[in-house]
Amino acid sequence: MRGLALYAALAVALLAVDGPAQPLFTIARLQYGGGGDWYSDPSSLPNLLRFLREHTQIDAAETEARVQIMDEELFSYPYIYMTGHGNVAFSADEAARLRHYLESGGFLHADDNYGMDESFRRAMRQVFPNAEWVELPPEHPLFHCHFELPAGLPKVHEHDGKRPQALALFTGERLAVLYTYEADLGDGWEDPDVHSDPEGKRLDALKMGTNIAVWTLSH
Repeated sequence: MRGLALYAALAVALLAVDGPAQPLFTIARLQYGGGGDWYSDPSSLPNLLRFLREHTQIDAAETEARVQIMDEELFSYPYIYMTGHGNVAFSADEAARLRHYLESGGFLHADDNYGMDESFRRAMRQVFPNAEWVELPPEHPLFHCHFELPAGLPKVHEHDGKRPQALALFTGERLAVLYTYEADLGDGWEDPDVHSDPEGKRLDALKMGTNIAVWTLSH
């Protein structure tokens, strides 16, 4: 929607402006149905938002927002985030509204926290029945738009031992859905004592999250 485009334009302008301003940007955690733990990794988004404040000119809020697909506020957020280990389910109305949000300029980042892959892919087929996932290679600008991540998507947790994949769905030429699979960025964003991840992995995860936020606000 036009409001999303205006929000993005204003946020991009902040990248070049010095001095204090009211927080304009947050990430909205998506509360979805189906029984999955949409609320997992509770310290992840506050830590990512803090990292954005410290390492970019984005004036990020201190806390995440929370939103359901049918909420009026959905279209107020340019970046919605979902994660979890369990089942994801959208009603027909939710799938249609999420598609409208994404086709109107919204962005969804889904981060598989190990266990939601099958149900998430099924739910997204409701949203875009004919779309195919496209893997973003390491040279894609997403991995270089703020921090340099020459290897592409970092892998935080081993899980099944598969390589991490940054999978995208496009509306026209615009990246509307990013699915970070077999990476578990959210665990890397959490407080250090939660998963005891090496500091290097945590830093790579936060850099990747920063690139995603910068990309969202500039495309």
